[in-house]
Amino acid sequence: MKHKKRTVWVTGHKNPDTDSICSAIAYAYLKNQINPEYEYIPVRAGHRNEETHYVLEYFKVESPRYVTNVQTQVKDISYREIDLVPEDISLMKAWKMMRELSVMTLPVGKDERLTGLITIGDIATAYMEVADSWVLSEAKTYYRNIVETLEATMVVGDLNTRFEKGKVMVAAANPNEMEKFIEPHDMVIVGNRYESQLCAIEMEAACLIVTQGAEISMTIEKLARERNCYIIVTPYDTFTASRLLNQSMPIEHFMIREQLNTFKPEDTMDHVKETMAKLRHRYFPIVDTKGKFLGMLSKRNLLESMPKAVILVDHNEKSQALDGIEEAEILEIIDHHRLGSLETMQPVFFRNQPVGCTATIIYSMFLENQVEIPKKIAGLLCSAILSDTLMFRSPTCTALDREACEKLAQIAEIQVENFASEMFHAASNYEERPVEDIFKQDLKKFALGDQKFEIGQISFLSDKDVEGLKERVLEHMQERIDNGLSGGIYFMMTNIVKERTELLFKGAGTHEIVEDAFHENTLEDSVMLPGVVSRKKQLVPQLMATMHQ
Repeated sequence: MKHKKRTVWVTGHKNPDTDSICSAIAYAYLKNQINPEYEYIPVRAGHRNEETHYVLEYFKVESPRYVTNVQTQVKDISYREIDLVPEDISLMKAWKMMRELSVMTLPVGKDERLTGLITIGDIATAYMEVADSWVLSEAKTYYRNIVETLEATMVVGDLNTRFEKGKVMVAAANPNEMEKFIEPHDMVIVGNRYESQLCAIEMEAACLIVTQGAEISMTIEKLARERNCYIIVTPYDTFTASRLLNQSMPIEHFMIREQLNTFKPEDTMDHVKETMAKLRHRYFPIVDTKGKFLGMLSKRNLLESMPKAVILVDHNEKSQALDGIEEAEILEIIDHHRLGSLETMQPVFFRNQPVGCTATIIYSMFLENQVEIPKKIAGLLCSAILSDTLMFRSPTCTALDREACEKLAQIAEIQVENFASEMFHAASNYEERPVEDIFKQDLKKFALGDQKFEIGQISFLSDKDVEGLKERVLEHMQERIDNGLSGGIYFMMTNIVKERTELLFKGAGTHEIVEDAFHENTLEDSVMLPGVVSRKKQLVPQLMATMHQ
């Protein structure tokens, strides 16, 4: 069976921002230092934005793997690792392997490529139903298989050639009668009678199988070599040799080749269970996307399957989490937002603090666990705090955020104001970027009762950075509404320096909600909100309070 250290994904929310990705990387590093029993891997639930790209490139940190869902997959299950067996092995050898491995199906192939399956049922069919004396040659049976199956010795011949013509017969009659039914290329089972052996060779038999370990005379051996007739000597009697001979046939003649039902490591349990319910097979091959055979999956393996283990950072809303989160085992939640809609099957470690950034909480956890913070990790955490607090301008920023950022900047050897300016400037290259990418770069979904809505945000240093962007974003928002992708959309265009946000909105009821929430009268699809820079603290609470009323 394939057993491995359990993997735990550390993931931020969909459409991740810098805090979401950097906190996932940093917390995975911390957990690997303090709990080596698990393997903690940072992943991201969406494409990284330009700001995050700049940060990762600056500190030379690899971007986490992109994943779309957290459903249990085939690769999460302890399946049976088993080697492919060659197509030319005998039915008997395959049966013995099944007994040793306690399986009823063997995968067949070579060079890590699956070519077929042989089952215990296929072997039974070959033994019980095949009564054709020509089948051994039709199966192109290797002589080495015959020798192995009969526990025999090849006196004359080549083990690596095949028996490809003729039938199999037993020389039970006298030589005069034998001459009537022995034909060229036949395989003849004979005893120790010299006359019968001689007759078979003279009738151009391809092979003699001599039973009960009888000695071969020099004359017979010499004549066999001259006539190119193979001689195999087995210790078994004629009845046993005849019974065993068909078990020497290669499995390639009986194995299943067409319409193989295989699974890929990425297949979900829903797909696996649905497929297994339709088919009565006991075992299913696992093959990767490149065609490499990995192992065999049985229905019993499903009983031992475990859900994916995840740690959520920077979110606790189901709508913001990876798809399939309800099937996962949530181990921890590290967040700084309001309590959301996630439910867990069992108690979890939940750390939620009213600070400006998740990275600030993770910095504290490094200190609490007395784990040294590497320079790269310090740089990521510092960048996340600068991003989420808008370089300390956001009302969500606390003294703890500022203190953590300054300490991390020292470790990372960066000058806060210069680095923050470069980081925000990297994110402000909006002119040539697709509007859909800009819209989704920091988009979060929310729900209040039956009301579902989206809030996106971009930040910039100068109004020149976003010239012409407003019209493009409003047009894209309307397209989402028209296509039924969203019921209500709010989009914050936040000027960090001037500490203000132009709020764009589309969707039924959004105009009235904005007017009631901020006491601003507007006939347009936007409103200027001086002093508003935080989605978490200044926008979401106001909108939800108004919706609730």
